Amino acid sequence: MNVVETSSQGPRGGKSASATRAGWWRPAVTGAAAFWCANLAISLTPVAAAYRSAMSIGYLPMLVEAAAGGLLVATGVSAVAMRLSGRPRGLSPMHRALMLSGIALVLVTLVVEVPSKLGSGVADPTHWLLVATVFNVIRLWALGVAIGLVLGRDGPRSRPEVQRRAEGELP
Repeated sequence: MNVVETSSQGPRGGKSASATRAGWWRPAVTGAAAFWCANLAISLTPVAAAYRSAMSIGYLPMLVEAAAGGLLVATGVSAVAMRLSGRPRGLSPMHRALMLSGIALVLVTLVVEVPSKLGSGVADPTHWLLVATVFNVIRLWALGVAIGLVLGRDGPRSRPEVQRRAEGELP
C-alpha cells in the first residue's frame, strides 16, 4: 500500500496560504487601533482644535473618519507587509512595516491632503497642509510601529524552532 504524505506548509516551506490569509486581521486591527489612539491624543491639542475649526470639521465625525481611515490604511500596510514577509532579506518586520507606513504617508499626502487643502479655499492652505502632514506622520508612525510589533512577535524570528524548521534544519 502506498502512503502519500501531505504537508500543511505552503509552497515555500513557510506558513500555509490559509494561515497567511487568516492572520492579516490581527496586525491590521492593532495598527488601526494605534492610528486611532494617536489621532485621539492629537485631537486634544489646541493645534488640532484650530485645524478642525479652519477646516470646518466636527469632532465626532473626525473620530469616526479616523477609525475608518486607520482601518483602511492598516489593512493595506498589513497585507503588503505579510505578502513581502522575508523580502528584502535582512529587513525586520518592524522596518518593513515602517517603510510601508512611510509609503502610505506619501500616498495619503499626495492623493488626499494636497488636493483637499489647496482646493479648500481656506486662508494659508500651505500652513494647514503642513499641520495635516505632521498629524499624519504621527498617526502613521504609530500604525507602523504597532503592525511591526505584531508581525515581529508572530513571525518566525520570535520562535527559533519554526525558523530552523522552515530552513530545513529540523524535521
